[in-house]
Amino acid sequence: MMNVSRQLIEAHLVEGRMAPGEEIGLRIDQTLTQDATGTMVMLEFEAMQVARAKTEVSAQYVDHNLLQTDFKNADDHLFLLSACKKFGVWYSRPGNGVSHPVHMERFGKPGRTLLGSDSHTPAAGSLGMLAMGAGGLEVALAMAGEPVYIRMPSILGVRLTGRLPDWVSAKDVILEMLRRRGVQGGVGKIIEYFGPGLDGLSAMDRHVIANMGTELGATTTVFPSDDAVRRFLKTQGREADWVPIAADDSAGYEEIDEIDLSDLEPLIALPSSPDNVVPVREVAGREIYQTYIGSSANPGLRDFAVPALMVAGRQVHERISFDINPTSRQILENLAAQGLLQQLIAAGARIHQAGCNGCIGMGQAPATGKISLRTVPRNFPGRSGTKEDQVYLCSPETAAASALTGVITDPRSLNMAYPRFVEPEKIQINTRMLLPPADAGITVELEKGPNIQPMPVFEGLSDEIAGPTLLKVGDDISTDEIMPAGSRVLPFRSNIPEISRFVFSPIDERFYERAMARQRQDFFVVGGNNYGQGSSREHAALAPRYLGLRVVIAKSFARIHRQNLVNFGILPLTFVNPDDYDRIRQEDVLGIERAVEALRHGRTVTVRNITQDAFFATEHGMSARQLAAVLAGGLINVVRTRRTVH
Repeated sequence: MMNVSRQLIEAHLVEGRMAPGEEIGLRIDQTLTQDATGTMVMLEFEAMQVARAKTEVSAQYVDHNLLQTDFKNADDHLFLLSACKKFGVWYSRPGNGVSHPVHMERFGKPGRTLLGSDSHTPAAGSLGMLAMGAGGLEVALAMAGEPVYIRMPSILGVRLTGRLPDWVSAKDVILEMLRRRGVQGGVGKIIEYFGPGLDGLSAMDRHVIANMGTELGATTTVFPSDDAVRRFLKTQGREADWVPIAADDSAGYEEIDEIDLSDLEPLIALPSSPDNVVPVREVAGREIYQTYIGSSANPGLRDFAVPALMVAGRQVHERISFDINPTSRQILENLAAQGLLQQLIAAGARIHQAGCNGCIGMGQAPATGKISLRTVPRNFPGRSGTKEDQVYLCSPETAAASALTGVITDPRSLNMAYPRFVEPEKIQINTRMLLPPADAGITVELEKGPNIQPMPVFEGLSDEIAGPTLLKVGDDISTDEIMPAGSRVLPFRSNIPEISRFVFSPIDERFYERAMARQRQDFFVVGGNNYGQGSSREHAALAPRYLGLRVVIAKSFARIHRQNLVNFGILPLTFVNPDDYDRIRQEDVLGIERAVEALRHGRTVTVRNITQDAFFATEHGMSARQLAAVLAGGLINVVRTRRTVH
């Protein structure tokens, strides 16, 4: 008897066994790319010399880099449009919305697999899909018809009972999971929700929960495809795409948890981690500067409608920047059609274009040292665009209540009835900003602006590796800290030499200087637990590799970042004895002798601390396929060699 996750995996399994921890290959039906990662995906796809995408559906969204302060983003938008026409990919124009909700509205289908170059791609699990985030190179390979390889996860079943009380919504469900399990609580797992509590959660409610399953470190999150999914697809004019998918009777899970939704209360994540969760009532009264509603983590119509009804006929506090980020043009049109947009505007809201915007540090940065309440998925340090920010994660209800009062406010304390919003069965649908690819056989030239530079070429792994520990960091280092986002950095996403200037800059502003002083010769980085959590952006591996990074030794790695290291020929090693981490000092010179032989003949790699004349043991934990990529200097070299041979 199989749960939903195993059903989806079995239906797409092309290699390996469904035994937890074993490497498996999965056929991919759909791919998703966004512009912060998609330019590299298209350049990688071009390098593979594949004429057109071989998936059922591939879609490119322009949602991250919307600020056009100079030519770079605008040029890249035109490049992506030309690449989509050429390679058989749908193109979602700037301002059409955030990739995840738009993909759910227009392309998501129960029972399909989706691979996206964005870590929040698992949001589509809300439709009964197997949706996973990955590095851009793996997405390019999936577009070329190649399987994706992962370690078979264990399945954590979460049984939901009861119904959400007034003033409590889906954001509080996933914050409760983060409070219980932390940012490493889902590593190596698929989280599958089931039980009678699902009856009260819409498909978009489930999107909120699946989206932020990424913050638990989970491989993905899965929901059944039931009547809630059918209703959503019917509203989108796509009921014919619905198929029922449910766990078999008596389906088992490797682990079980249970949440009684009736017992939940408004929750909030304090700076600077999504798992720093407490009840709102415990921090009520703290003065705030900003509330921000939107992002891929709260993208549904009700997530804007309920705040609109809360502030209707009222004014937000004079000190508050009340930022509204519609997650799709469709949402924006329907807010306008129902009069809800007018209520937000009249209350003092600042309406931004449909896109990721402030969630990725593209505008809307908070004031220095002031609290910003946001419905976004992440509050890693500096991600908002303000270096020493104070970002709290909360529900739309808590954000709107606090906008009215000027302080963190438990919405249950407001002197108003809970505004119940019933989503209409018929909505306005406008697909004109979603452009189909050119027909096969039509010649399309790629339109490349001056900021788009060729992919760097990397050499294979040397048998003798030595270099300094150029940086030593602690636990839960995010890809935002390795390769920051924001309006200053992301315009260089297709120019690796330029974007490399920002590597590790939130941690060490002189890191680039120090790496270049070594003329990009080999160096090591040492990290703690969960190294590389957060965004799937492969630039956090590609740019450090360009500077000379050859080996990262950590206590543990986040799944996507570890694979990105492998994809670009960086050797990921874990300490056999975690205490050895404490013995390494920044600038200690480390070395690995006969590295190729050690990697080929075992899992253990001995590292010498040359500075201290001491040795310690590490493990690589790579499959034969991953090992081949590291030895070759990266996956692109493997693909090029394979295509040359054939």
